[in-house]
Amino acid sequence: MEPIYRTLYETGKLEVIKDELIAKLESCELCPRKCCLNRKKEKLGFCKTGRYARVSSVFLHHGEERELVGRGGSGTIFFSWCNLGCNYCQNYTLSHFGEGETVSPQELARMMLALQASGAENINFVTPTHVIAQIVEALPLAIRQGLHLPLVYNCGGYESVPTLALLEGIFDIYMPDLKYSDNETAQEFSSAPDYWDIVRAAAKEMYRQVGDLTIAENLARRGVLVRHLVLPNRLAGSFKVLDFIRDEISPHTYVNIMQQYRPCYRGGEYPQLARTITDEEFYEVVRYAKKVGLYRGF
Repeated sequence: MEPIYRTLYETGKLEVIKDELIAKLESCELCPRKCCLNRKKEKLGFCKTGRYARVSSVFLHHGEERELVGRGGSGTIFFSWCNLGCNYCQNYTLSHFGEGETVSPQELARMMLALQASGAENINFVTPTHVIAQIVEALPLAIRQGLHLPLVYNCGGYESVPTLALLEGIFDIYMPDLKYSDNETAQEFSSAPDYWDIVRAAAKEMYRQVGDLTIAENLARRGVLVRHLVLPNRLAGSFKVLDFIRDEISPHTYVNIMQQYRPCYRGGEYPQLARTITDEEFYEVVRYAKKVGLYRGF
């Protein structure tokens, strides 16, 4: 299955989208924060990112979902900074401290090609939301030099629907992490007071573009793969998240219910988050997913 971005590239539409995204950096509203600052002139908003992206690491990831890993591994590019402010982020040195190096579009394209040459099954952009203009700027350069792998949009779900709509036809796989089903909880732990409203609209737009996850030869090819991290004390509102997935996305949605929460960064400062989850907390979410008719993933 040929990556969907080929058509946009061959018709010249990818260049048009790239130019539009770069222009939007002048008064940035690419994510729901709508900081409206001129990132081209290094005016920094919530994401602390200016004209160029920062990259923390690039490697073949064998710890992602098996449908992404395959034999060669998922070719991950971890970006620095984030448009969420999760107080328990396990990658806090990247997301809160900006660990990494600033890269040019040419360097970012070379990273994609190096991963492909190393045997990657896909290019997995981790935390792409705030650097989507920079990713799309580098993409034609990589395609011109032979990039042909599926592209994965691996995000926290806090996305602008107009920006996602502009990306239609570029990403083969959307992988949002639906973190919470309650705005107040999202504000307290991720500084996102409208998260539940935003993530529902974003997930629907992702599904509209690529549909249910298609798997061929044990590899994800196209579609939506939803992640959900179970938090202690039912803080994530997991049942409501699963109801939404079934009722408003699709009962055929591939869902990865994750149990690896641990109180990283400032998580230990909050009594509700200061411990790992119990087996029962995890399995009650899995049982509920099955009860409501979800059957792919877990």
